[in-house]
Amino acid sequence: MLRDDGVSYGDYVEQLTYLLFLKMSDERDELYHDSEIPAKYNWKSLKKLEGEPLEGHYITIMRELGKQKGIIGRIFLKSMNKIQDPAKLKRLINMIDDEKWLGLDIDIKGTIYEGLLEKNAQDTKGGAGQYFTPRALIKAMVEVMKPQPGMKICDPACGTGGFLLNAFDYVFKKFPTLSQGDKKFMVNEALYGVDIVESVARLCAMNMYLHGIGLKRSPVEVADALASKGSEHFDMVLTNPPFGKKSSTTIIGENGKAGKEKDTYERDDFWTTTSNKQLNFVQHIASILKVQGKAAVVVPDNVLFEGGAGETVRKKLLHDFDLHTILRLPTGIFYAQGVKANVIFFDKKPAQEKPWTSKVWIYDLRTNKHFTLKENTLAPDDLTDFVKCYNADNRAKRKESERFKVFAYEEILKRDKVSLDIFWLKDESLEDLENLPDPDVIAGDIVKDLESALEEFKGVVEELGKGS
Repeated sequence: MLRDDGVSYGDYVEQLTYLLFLKMSDERDELYHDSEIPAKYNWKSLKKLEGEPLEGHYITIMRELGKQKGIIGRIFLKSMNKIQDPAKLKRLINMIDDEKWLGLDIDIKGTIYEGLLEKNAQDTKGGAGQYFTPRALIKAMVEVMKPQPGMKICDPACGTGGFLLNAFDYVFKKFPTLSQGDKKFMVNEALYGVDIVESVARLCAMNMYLHGIGLKRSPVEVADALASKGSEHFDMVLTNPPFGKKSSTTIIGENGKAGKEKDTYERDDFWTTTSNKQLNFVQHIASILKVQGKAAVVVPDNVLFEGGAGETVRKKLLHDFDLHTILRLPTGIFYAQGVKANVIFFDKKPAQEKPWTSKVWIYDLRTNKHFTLKENTLAPDDLTDFVKCYNADNRAKRKESERFKVFAYEEILKRDKVSLDIFWLKDESLEDLENLPDPDVIAGDIVKDLESALEEFKGVVEELGKGS
């Protein structure tokens, strides 16, 4: 109905978010009389109107509720009406009003909304896919990280909230006899997400709300996570920072160096200065972890092999943290085509002279593995062997296998630029030219290699300039 009016799927989900929230808040008010939405801006005030008065009142509701605090303000901040035909807006309101949404089980509501978000992510033209991590990967990462009751868990690039929600579900399923205090903590305090994109943070807030999280306080903040360390530290960080090599901003690290960009951040808690967004996210995550805190971070390949700032970051991670595991991910699982990515797992340790990393275990889920977004999607079963090999209950008893190998700290230090870009399996596709990757994938790889080489060349030029 709305597509004929030129409403994109992303706009549709967003408009549905506003209306669903108003309807469910109205249902809650009937049961508990605790709605924080003023009567003149509630669901009842909207559904009795039609035509131009309906459109005008809908716009007023968005503007006024965007000024509220907590979850209401987070969902309606900077909201806009994208449904230009009042008759279609009225029809959508009537359809939503016919259902008792609070009567639906939380899992059902959450599953429906997750389905909408996934469908929105498939709209690659709109770029929504960059905020969506494959759910099978998220589930496996959470399973090996084993979040516990009482932990504070952060995703500094939360997108639509997949990591936070999976951590929440994991705790409630693994600990069915949680105390009331632990339950309240999980619902109101345990989870914290940040995203720089307003519309994405809105979808995340609604996703959390539909899972019973953040009914009063929004667990999601709209901000540039890299702008400051913040005052809070976390027991666990689970995240997939945005892909894209460059940031418009260079972070000034403890070495005091900055690039030529006009905008810079002063971060004396960073180890090195770079405009590489992923390297800055790794440094940020390392900084916000509590001692003994744990992180699982999706990073592109260049984080494993890039020289200059990349080498500095890897050396610090290996020395100051226990960088114990790397999962090499296959291509074809992200909506951004041709992306080669990995998950790095590291624990924060107290300061000491001796390096904390003694060995790095690498699981290769990439070589001779082929996935697509439609015909052959990444499924939970594809990660079962990795979860088993990871052996979260006792990492000391890990065993090598065809796809799971261990490399000593001393061995890695001797590698060029302390590269963690390590392979050992024979790639069958190289034996037959007919099995080469798609031209788009090859072109993407070439561009990434050229960008990396250019970045290193710039570093050399800058050093030569300082020497003169």
